[in-house]
Amino acid sequence: MATPEPLIASAPLDREGFAPLSARRLLTLAGIGMILAGMIFGDIFAVFVLHQNAAHVGGSLASAAQAAADGDVAAVASHLKNTGEFLENRGTKVDTHVHLIAFGYLALLLALVQPWVKFAEASRRRLAWLLVFGAVLLPGSVFLIHYVGLAHSPLQAIGWASIFADLGGFLVLAATIGYLVGIGRHFLLGQAFPPDKLLRDRRTAARWLLVGGLCLILAGFVHGAYYAGSDLNRHEEADYKILSQMSSAAAAHNQAQINQSLADYGQLQGDKAVKIAAHAHIIEFGLLAMLLAFFQPYVQLSEVWKNRWAGVLLFGSLLLPVCVLLEMKYGLLAGGIADIGGLFVIVALLAMWIGILRYTGSVDALTPGAQP
Repeated sequence: MATPEPLIASAPLDREGFAPLSARRLLTLAGIGMILAGMIFGDIFAVFVLHQNAAHVGGSLASAAQAAADGDVAAVASHLKNTGEFLENRGTKVDTHVHLIAFGYLALLLALVQPWVKFAEASRRRLAWLLVFGAVLLPGSVFLIHYVGLAHSPLQAIGWASIFADLGGFLVLAATIGYLVGIGRHFLLGQAFPPDKLLRDRRTAARWLLVGGLCLILAGFVHGAYYAGSDLNRHEEADYKILSQMSSAAAAHNQAQINQSLADYGQLQGDKAVKIAAHAHIIEFGLLAMLLAFFQPYVQLSEVWKNRWAGVLLFGSLLLPVCVLLEMKYGLLAGGIADIGGLFVIVALLAMWIGILRYTGSVDALTPGAQP
């Protein structure tokens, strides 16, 4: 892919730097790894599960409406139960995707503040392992909720998967509180902020990621404000209106009106989904770009390749939400291009992760006050 820069010789890493077993390196690699895993899982889910699941939900609702028109109460209950199962299947997978990425962001943020955590390196490393374990346990358990259910559970309404998911959340919370206590000790002792190599990088890749990430976040805010002002109330009114029409049609045994209401409701939910997804993804990618900007000194690749991967990541971060917005108009074509945008982000992120994994100490070998 690229060769490390030969400008600065590698040197042994001190305990406050980026040593192989340091808390900062563990949190950085684990954080990017969790974001990667969450994005790959999200792409697989979108391609192989999401659309099929939506079709099943629509079919079950149509069957329930038909059964209601026929006065078959048992069939209505059965179809609604199937709808609930499909929605649970979708919900647990979305939660798995979201939690993996969110915990990855948390790990990267905690990696940045490590110089100001007033604990010994061994304690910080233990907290890092605790956070990583909980951050993997929670989404893994959430994924299993749909499949495990209440089998062999000691509780009446909570299954084993949910119990372990709650345990994972508790471990993440405990580790985060531990780091906050360490930061609080730093302030209570009145110590000055030590210089941090990650915050001094001003080279091209870091600047691109910072500026590009900020622009993406601003674009997401503008789009969210536009959606709230122009579409939100209209969607809420249409939601109530369509469901009322469906109920009236079922009572009147008007199958044609039932089918039309179901089609209108599907279109409405699709329009809401793509606009909310575009809003969320562009802000998410902007935050990711800004976080990655701080870790560029530890990406052991040539400057040319660091710039290229930064450009690929920003391009994919813009391409995906724009094409998601176009899905209602252009269908699978826009959806396929959106998936390609997500692939660009994944490949660029993987390249940076490999570059960080290859890091051997060139930044930590700099003399005090030198510009990395």
